[in-house]
Formats: sequence, C-alpha cells, structure tokens
Amino acid sequence: MSDDASDADDTDDADEAGEADDPKTAWRTWHEQRVASVSAPYGPLSLIGTHWLSDYPEGRIPAVPGRWRATEGGVALSAAPEDGLSLDGEPLTGDAVLAADQAPPARSRVAAAGDLRITVIRREGEWAVRVFDPGSAARRAFAGIEATPYDPDFVLPGRFRPYGEDRTVQVANVDGRARGLGLGGELSFAYRGSEHTLQVAVDEDDGSLWAVIGDATSGSSSYRFRFLKPGIPDPVDGSITVDFNRTVLPPCAFADHFICPFPPPGNTLPFEVAAGERRLKDALAARI
Repeated sequence: MSDDASDADDTDDADEAGEADDPKTAWRTWHEQRVASVSAPYGPLSLIGTHWLSDYPEGRIPAVPGRWRATEGGVALSAAPEDGLSLDGEPLTGDAVLAADQAPPARSRVAAAGDLRITVIRREGEWAVRVFDPGSAARRAFAGIEATPYDPDFVLPGRFRPYGEDRTVQVANVDGRARGLGLGGELSFAYRGSEHTLQVAVDEDDGSLWAVIGDATSGSSSYRFRFLKPGIPDPVDGSITVDFNRTVLPPCAFADHFICPFPPPGNTLPFEVAAGERRLKDALAARI
C-alpha cells in the first residue's frame, strides 16, 4: 500500500507502544510517540513537494536539482557536479536509474544540499519525485496533535470478514484525482446498540487491517477524514478489537503534497467518533 494511504511515514511503530501498560498509560505513551514520530526531521511535516514527471517532459523540475525522466525501467536521473546530488551516500555525477523507494525518506537513496531528501514513488503507472526538507514551514509551525484522552467506551469488539477476492474501488484523492483503493474485506462492530460496517484494506505484508473513515465530527471538530488501524484479526474467527482511541490523522493532514484517499462508500460513520487524533493544534489546524 502507498504511504499516502497507510500512513507509512515512519509512524507505525507507535501503534504498538505501551501495550504492556494499563490502557490509559499505554495510550499516552502511544500519543507521545506519534507526536515525536510525525515531527521527526523527515516525518510527514517535512514533505514540500510531489512532482509528477508527466508534467515535466524535459525532466527539469523547478527547484529540484538534476534531470528526472520516467522510463520503462524506472526513473532516469542525470546529475551534473553543480547539482550537488548524492546517491547512496556518494556524490552523483552522471546517470542512474531509480526504482520506487521502499525505505522511509530518512533513508532515501538520493540526497541534495540543505539536508534535502528526494524519493521516487509510483502510483497507477505514473512516476513522481518527492522532496523532503527538515526545515519546512509546516515542521517549524508544528505545535502538536489535538487528541481526545483515552475513552474505554470507544474500545469495541469487532469481526473481520474477508471478501472472496480483493476488490478495487475508485475513490477521490485529496489532489482532486480518483485512484483505485484496494479493499480486502469488511469490519463489523456495534456501537450503542447499532451495527456498523467498514470496508477495510489488508496489508499484504503482515495481514493487518486499516480503513479510511469519516464520522459526524469530520470537517468540524476533527480533520476531514482519519485512518483506523485496528491490527491483525484472529486467523480462525476474524475477531479483532476496534479501538477508536488509536484513530490517526492521515499524512495529508501534515502536508498538502500527500495524495491520501477519501473514505470509500459506506465508510462515513453516522455517529461522532470523539476519540483518537482529531486535528493539528494552533496554526496548522486550518488544514481541517
């Protein structure tokens, strides 16, 4: 899954934080680690640009050194000495072909002057270059994440039912384009006597679930939508704990240049999920 969809911005380790503690202490530890992770030098706040190579047929991207061209085998990068680029820690002069980055931005293969990190992504056959700057305006302005303290009423038993085969639905993304969102099944749970169902994706690496959700607070007291990542269901009966206290903001809440998907049909809950991460504090809260 893409980093825009799964919140894979080096923040996933926080999901398992404090599991040995009591629930309230575990949640506080998790929240503190989330704040530290998203505000890290190359966390989501540092993304300053996503540049689709189809928009630059000559390969020259404004304010990005080097020449970047999409090819059948990947992205061809040409660099001159004055570009100041490095590849795998060594100065790059000449040509290289890059595949899509699998490591987080802090470990990207390409670096530029001023502590910039440059990554390559591919979405539905299209190549793009991303630039991360630890001195970004968003990172400097970051004042924290507004989150609701732990509430046991939002810890619910649930059940996952996989589809017979994976499905892909077209959903709008925050950049105005529609893209395919892969879905692997349904997550059902009850809240205050009513049954609810969410369409969820299944991580192909570890089998964990995640969902893009809206609720009655979306766009008002919380961000437009959020991500729910309840973990790995029981392999026998699909049982799983749905903990809305661990609901997180998507990457696009931290930087405009991510291309997160909006909730798929049926994933906007009719009640207020007054739990988990709600929005950014202070100056950046305008992103709601």
